[in-house]
Amino acid sequence: MNLVQKRKQRSRVENGNKLNQTYEVTNVCLLAGKIMLQSGAETYRVEDTMMRIAASIGIHQSHSFVTPTGIIFSIDGTDPTKFVRISDRTTDLQKVTIVNSISRKISSGEMSLKDAYEEMKQIETANLAYPVLIQITAASLVGGCFTMMFQGGWHDFIPGLVSGGVGFSCFIYFHRLVQVKFFAEFLASFIIGLLSFLFVTIGFGNELDKIIIGSVMPLVPGLLITNAVRDLMAGHLVSGLSKGAEAFLTAFAIGTGIAVVLSLF
Repeated sequence: MNLVQKRKQRSRVENGNKLNQTYEVTNVCLLAGKIMLQSGAETYRVEDTMMRIAASIGIHQSHSFVTPTGIIFSIDGTDPTKFVRISDRTTDLQKVTIVNSISRKISSGEMSLKDAYEEMKQIETANLAYPVLIQITAASLVGGCFTMMFQGGWHDFIPGLVSGGVGFSCFIYFHRLVQVKFFAEFLASFIIGLLSFLFVTIGFGNELDKIIIGSVMPLVPGLLITNAVRDLMAGHLVSGLSKGAEAFLTAFAIGTGIAVVLSLF
């Protein structure tokens, strides 16, 4: 084998290694972004994490475009651009924290791309959320405590506690039946308003408005509103406006459910 053939073979090997590394980096970045976006992370945080992972491997010309429903990622503008569709979004900040930790380990050289990909595949399918019973219990306490915070009396604490817990449990149940969040929130708020009115009617509570406001707080999209504002401030106008519109629809559904009860009774 002459010198020219050796150089060609070495070049093919180097190109093959580079393609394999690019493929691994792209997969790791897309998986990290997917997990974070599905778990409630901000758009700018997702893009920053993906670009930091690529830069830690020596790829400083990566490009990403993230919206609440999809991720587009490309390296150097020459490799094929890849797209990931995001259909389900929840709130699981523990997964966001774990992915951030993995990203830092990749940047510091403590973890290889292969190990990071395998660990994130396990995180993607893991259910790290609290059990439903604990979520309902927390929602009940939130409803009762917010009733007190909004200047309700101690006689309104139990109605707020019960209405908040029942309303949140109904939201979980209806959301499993119908995969349209708007209808689940509307029905849950309707039940909250109905229970609150019933408590006041039988004399178990006095301040109807305080009970209703406290009970619907577990349904309020606080994280969504916060992320929308932070994305707008970071210059991600598409994501910020879309998240703001989603938060507005949630607030509209809650208000409509309560308004129906008040108009009927």
